[in-house]
Amino acid sequence: ERIGGGALWIAALTAALLPVERLIAPDRADGVLDQLALRGLAEESVAAAKIAAHWLTFGPLLLLAALPGSALLGMPQDATVRALVALAVGTPARRGDGHADLTFVFEAVRELARALTGPVVIVTKSTVPVGTGDRIAEILAEEGAPQGCSVASNPEFLREGSAIEDFLRPNRVVIGATSPQAIAILQDLYRPLYLIETPFVITSIEAAELTKYASNSFLALKISFINEMANLCEALGVDVHILAKAMGLDQRIGPKFLHPGPGFGGSCFPKDTQALAQIAKEHGCRTRLVETLVKVNEQQKLRMVEKIVGALGVSSNSDSLKG
Repeated sequence: ERIGGGALWIAALTAALLPVERLIAPDRADGVLDQLALRGLAEESVAAAKIAAHWLTFGPLLLLAALPGSALLGMPQDATVRALVALAVGTPARRGDGHADLTFVFEAVRELARALTGPVVIVTKSTVPVGTGDRIAEILAEEGAPQGCSVASNPEFLREGSAIEDFLRPNRVVIGATSPQAIAILQDLYRPLYLIETPFVITSIEAAELTKYASNSFLALKISFINEMANLCEALGVDVHILAKAMGLDQRIGPKFLHPGPGFGGSCFPKDTQALAQIAKEHGCRTRLVETLVKVNEQQKLRMVEKIVGALGVSSNSDSLKG
């Protein structure tokens, strides 16, 4: 549940804010949509999102969502999707090496390929390593998908706690595709964003896939940097919050993600930094900065444990910490 939650929330949000014809997911998907309303994320926003179907006349959009440990519900045999299929499935860190586990992505593609009766654009919303788009195209061919299907990458950049706002007013939209038709369909899908002059980056599938990893790793780097500065400030008797404020006022740096703490966590940064390091290693180009970033974050967590133990006035090996 913890691993798959992020992907399902992305799926549910996309289903709420775009004219989705069918959400294929475990039964829990409806529950997540209910939670969107119950948490004030909000009844107004979800209701407005449902009405926002007038945004687009293009469709339908079929959204696939799956969770670890849950079988993807069967595609209806009469599935006839005119436009695109968005894949929003989990890509947890693979046990042992930290690489992204693409099992759920490829399972969804295989099931989709066997059910389609006409050409569609398959677009990945999931965070996937470079080369995944090529592998999806291979699977479509292996499973006998209709001729004319194309693959695209459209990574999401939603912040926790601001997902609806980020969806409706994104900093940018990245579209990775080689097919002019796929690019045109995705641009049409996001047509309302042109009204607010949202920047669009049209690029290759590989560049779009890498952009998400690079962006998350850079943000994680800012967190680890200010944490190391916090450790230094503690040794020097300096207020790290004043330091962070002074740094953040420099427009080249900005104040975002300059908040010291026990290290970064959540469903994205840990697995994405590990995955980026593995991607680089596999291509013979080690990202030593990212590899060090992962280690620094682990050390920061341990440092927090030591500080808590010290505040309790006990030894880290003491039986008093048990229970």
